[in-house]
Amino acid sequence: MFWLVLLLAQSAAPTQIERGEAIFLDPARGCSGCHALKGKGTAVGPDLKDVARLTPPGIAMAIRSTVTQYVQVIKLKSGRTFPAMPPKAGQTYDLSKTPPEAVAAAEADIASTNQNNIWKHPPSKMKFTSEELAELVAYIRFAGANSRQPVSPSDIP
Repeated sequence: MFWLVLLLAQSAAPTQIERGEAIFLDPARGCSGCHALKGKGTAVGPDLKDVARLTPPGIAMAIRSTVTQYVQVIKLKSGRTFPAMPPKAGQTYDLSKTPPEAVAAAEADIASTNQNNIWKHPPSKMKFTSEELAELVAYIRFAGANSRQPVSPSDIP
């Protein structure tokens, strides 16, 4: 009997949240290169806990966004120019690299910062199916707001 229960547990299909987590953590298509949730990923970009409290269409809109308000174009005195999050404690990340590359940039090293007109939020270029997007939204809602409510692809425009 124990083996039957174990076999059934192992053969159970992953839940929507688990499938969304797999998408979130996927190095090629996921979000974890720039965002962290539940201790997984890299906290380069904004914390997604606030986004997790939005409605499913609101979360999907944030995922699909192109130019974000947080990204700046930083020009170092060395001449290197790259899209980045504003530096924190002398550290920033070059968002043109996948995954983002850490750059030591003290305030004295920065020649200028300008509004971003280059960098696009990577998921805006991804071709997520409606099911994948619903799974990703379900995971973000679970990880950031502890919601276990399923998300229907039809709930996301």
